[in-house]
Amino acid sequence: MSDPLHDEIKAALVRSLRLPMAAADIGDTTPLFGPDGLGLDSIDVLELVLELERSFGVTIENQETGMQVLRSVDSIAAFIQAKRTSAASA
Repeated sequence: MSDPLHDEIKAALVRSLRLPMAAADIGDTTPLFGPDGLGLDSIDVLELVLELERSFGVTIENQETGMQVLRSVDSIAAFIQAKRTSAASA
């Protein structure tokens, strides 16, 4: 069964980066960067960070955080869920 948050992230990836694939074709653990994954590059990082801010209201504060968060759909989802949880408990 698919997770709505993962589905939203995949749709945002395809939409913002104009990927030539369907959102459903992106695996939850598929690397976003490098030859073994989607092959995104440094220009895509900026677009993706902006899209995450627009669509999910989360901010990636620095490059180190970005390197951890932007590894896969799973890592992005975990980041969004953690931010939502901390905002709800604040």
